[in-house]
Amino acid sequence: MADHFVRFRRVSLRSLIGKSPRSVAGQVFALQVALVVLLVACAVFALVLQSQRDTSAEARRRSIAVAQTFAHAPGVVAALKTPEPSKILQPLTEVGRTSAGVDFIVVMDTKGIRYTHPLPSRIGKRFVGRIGPSLQGKVYTESVHGPLGHEVQATVPIRNEKGRIVALVSAGLKVKNVTNQVDRQLPIILAAGGGALVVATGGTALVGRRLRRQTHSLAPEEMARMYEHHDAVLHAVREGVLIIGDDGRLLLANDEARRLLELPQNAEGRHVWELSDLDPETVALLASGREATDEVHFAGERLLAVNQRPTDRDGGPKGTVVTLRDSTELQAVSGRAEVARERLKLLYDAGLGIGTTLDVIRTADELAHVAVPRFADFVTVDLPDAVLHGEEPPGAGTAMRRTAVYGVHDDHPLYEKGRLIHFLPSTPQARGYGSGKSELVPDLSTATGWHAQDPERTKAILEYGIHSLIAAPIRARGVVLGLANFYRSEQHDPFDEEEQSLAEELVARAAVSIDNARRYTREHALAVTLQRSLLPRALPEQSALDVGYRYIPAQSGVSGDWFDVIPLPGSRVALAVGDVVGHGLHAAATMGRLRTAVHNFSTLDLPPDELLSHLDDLVGRIDQDESTTEGAAGVVGATCLYAIYDPVTRRCAMARAGHLAPALVSPDGSVTFPDLPAGPPLGLGGMPFQTAELDLAEGTQLVLYTDGLIEDRTRDLDVGMELLRGALAGHPDRPPEDSCQAVVEALLPGRPTDDVALLIARTQGLPPERIADWDVPFDPAAVAGMRVVLSERLDEWGLTELGFSMELVLSELITNALRYGTEPIHVRLIHDRALICEVSDGSSTSPHLRYAATTDEGGRGLFLVSQMTERWGTRYTPQGKVIWAEQTLPEAAGEPAPAPPHTGAALLGVHGAGPPAPA
Repeated sequence: MADHFVRFRRVSLRSLIGKSPRSVAGQVFALQVALVVLLVACAVFALVLQSQRDTSAEARRRSIAVAQTFAHAPGVVAALKTPEPSKILQPLTEVGRTSAGVDFIVVMDTKGIRYTHPLPSRIGKRFVGRIGPSLQGKVYTESVHGPLGHEVQATVPIRNEKGRIVALVSAGLKVKNVTNQVDRQLPIILAAGGGALVVATGGTALVGRRLRRQTHSLAPEEMARMYEHHDAVLHAVREGVLIIGDDGRLLLANDEARRLLELPQNAEGRHVWELSDLDPETVALLASGREATDEVHFAGERLLAVNQRPTDRDGGPKGTVVTLRDSTELQAVSGRAEVARERLKLLYDAGLGIGTTLDVIRTADELAHVAVPRFADFVTVDLPDAVLHGEEPPGAGTAMRRTAVYGVHDDHPLYEKGRLIHFLPSTPQARGYGSGKSELVPDLSTATGWHAQDPERTKAILEYGIHSLIAAPIRARGVVLGLANFYRSEQHDPFDEEEQSLAEELVARAAVSIDNARRYTREHALAVTLQRSLLPRALPEQSALDVGYRYIPAQSGVSGDWFDVIPLPGSRVALAVGDVVGHGLHAAATMGRLRTAVHNFSTLDLPPDELLSHLDDLVGRIDQDESTTEGAAGVVGATCLYAIYDPVTRRCAMARAGHLAPALVSPDGSVTFPDLPAGPPLGLGGMPFQTAELDLAEGTQLVLYTDGLIEDRTRDLDVGMELLRGALAGHPDRPPEDSCQAVVEALLPGRPTDDVALLIARTQGLPPERIADWDVPFDPAAVAGMRVVLSERLDEWGLTELGFSMELVLSELITNALRYGTEPIHVRLIHDRALICEVSDGSSTSPHLRYAATTDEGGRGLFLVSQMTERWGTRYTPQGKVIWAEQTLPEAAGEPAPAPPHTGAALLGVHGAGPPAPA
């Protein structure tokens, strides 16, 4: 209303301005100019008259003074006694006239006959003027027309020594000379009058301009009409209008404002703080002068909507205009509308705030937090343990776990979070859970079935002030998942049926999120179980590498990143790191298949490039098989890095299939990323893989990782590589486990968006004294010599008790190489966690284990080797093949080495005399 009032005032003024031919300001200006001109004219006239009067008076005073001075001048009386007074007095009067500035000085006798005159011809003639008063001893002034013209003259007596009047003297000025003095002063008087006129007119113009601005150039009748118009509007509108000055005083209040606020008759002119009948908040608003829009304030039993705006926006006086509207009748309707709006807002916020995560407990907490305090004072959520574990809810029973508790206070007597509660059948919770329908208890003090659950606790709840309950079952897809309890205390009225419907709607929105979280929990638990069964639970024992590792799942759960450490024959160790794109069960299952395949291929002791080629063929077959199955998803992407480290030679052979290159931390602490040939990801086919071999100094750390470690949406790959370099550099002696922790802290401050596999292995070399190797001549007679050197070396190592069996194994392997292999033949003996015997030759023929018949002369050599050793096998090299056998050390086995069987002794004699049976 305040804005409408100001707009109405502007329209009214615009409609009136310009219609009047002569405004109030113009009329006042014209009147003031006329008065100023009249006053200035009168002042000039008065100044002229005053000047003339002052000039005449000055002329008389001068004439009297000159006449009296001459009358009392010495020698005048004496000159009068001489026979010819004129001769003496005439020169004296001329000198006195000139020096006194008068036009004439005339000395005459008591009869009026002149003794002196400026005109000598007038001497001896009668004086023109009255001499009677002067003969009586008076000074007489008069204006006469004498010989010089119109004159002003003064006549005084001349007395002798006895005081007797013996003559008269008259002095005076011509009127023409007096008027000339007035004329000389007139320009000054006129100039002063003109200046006064200009100044007065300018001041009048300024006053008129200000008046014109204040009256908006309105004519008197227009101002009267506007005042009557506005006054009628102010007192006719159904809204109260107040105008308050800058000092907080009430300047105007219309009739409606007086009625709404019940103002006294003398309210105008008083400070708003003095109006004690007003509500303090209303008074504070009126005195503050701040803008307000539809603020609700009380005035007695009325509810007023108050609007307040400043009045100086358009250059007006400072203050505020306030409009008041009685909204008491609308309050009931608007209150119901506000309640409906709040309920809709609550449901909207529930849709946004519930189900932000796929966590059952977090979703239950969100339901409790959304409802408090806007709907209830306390909220509890109870779920069966089966639902919390992702399983289907039980069909019977009311035992539930308190999953969420939230309220306006923390000292409430309700069951605490985490407690398993068995609700009695008589309780609203049990009835609601069993029927799937909500239960309303407006007054808990009269609910006997609820009291039976826990009499002491229910008494404490009632004493705490909780008085009303809605127990709403959490129902989704036709299944009751749990129960939500809404409590109200003394701060709110009891629940009613409308609020029961709102509680059901609120819980229904949360039920879908809880069910989704439950299903995700079940799937996640299955994926975690599968992944834990597929990833290595513990690293195998080996002496070549000191290994540390980390596996960090992504925010969305498990996925396809994996790593492995696989011991190989000859104290070698294989390291593998791979990544299957995607998350969930499919990615975890695919990862398990690839990891199993790597294990199987590694038993063939293949070089890294050949192993990746076989793995690539496997992934291609998986894609082909799954693409033919409806609804099945193939392997959309898989990478792998495979490395083999030999502690004897301290060489590492590596190949990668679309994977990131490893990092090497040298013993001096520097970090490098070797230029390893990059093969295509697994499953593409058509491109060969390449193996690169590196010589690694003892103590070098080999760092293998997946892309989730260094790649992130917020940084480039190069930035991640530099962060990895910074986390590894400068710590050559740090244990691999500590290095893993440092890398994770530097690159993954929070939970990553992609899963991460990290494997750090510090190389270790076998001491030279634990390795023995010999070149064997291509001669069967060399077998006996090798037995001798083998026995001597075992004695040096303290393994004499293994001499018999290892001599037998060595004899069989060398004899087999001599019979079926080619030169050169080489023997290597390694003392590690096991005793390893390797015999290499230049042939690539593959030996096979078979069972020889009793009539066969050969075919028992490899069978004997398999019986006498822990394990044996063959691996191929670019130069040929290596047949190896491992024997458990007595310390490792925990008991002495077994005695060789009689068949072994018999065969030993045969093989020592000649070549072994074919393998």
